[in-house]
Amino acid sequence: MTEPAVPNRAVVFVSEAMPGLDSAHLVGLMADARRFNRDAGVTGVTLFDGSRFLAYMEGPPDGLDVAFSRAAGSTSHIELIELARGRVGQRRLPYWPMRLVPVSPGELLMLVRADWIGFLQRGAERTPPATAMEMLGALVEPFAEAA
Repeated sequence: MTEPAVPNRAVVFVSEAMPGLDSAHLVGLMADARRFNRDAGVTGVTLFDGSRFLAYMEGPPDGLDVAFSRAAGSTSHIELIELARGRVGQRRLPYWPMRLVPVSPGELLMLVRADWIGFLQRGAERTPPATAMEMLGALVEPFAEAA
């Protein structure tokens, strides 16, 4: 008898970059996250507006828990606030083990204030994005096409 598939889980958080965080250090952090996440089966994206991060990660519970713990323990940021955590039926951002996407402060703030409850998406409606997942998807979609 086969074991039932473990549902993927996701977590999204926002944090403040440490003062003086330079681009070389940021590139190194993302490379380290990609290596770890690839082995852990975790995918995700980190949005950065120059002073704040918003990270979304998804994957199997064990891998996601360790990836989040690593991110939470990083000395490259402070004031980490978890916006949502929960189960996702399918991966929403399967493109990369981790990708850094530059955004404007307004775009990041819009996502922080959006509805993350249950990682909702509204199906096939083509009205302006209303949920956080739809807004996140719209921001990273151009980068996914270039992957």
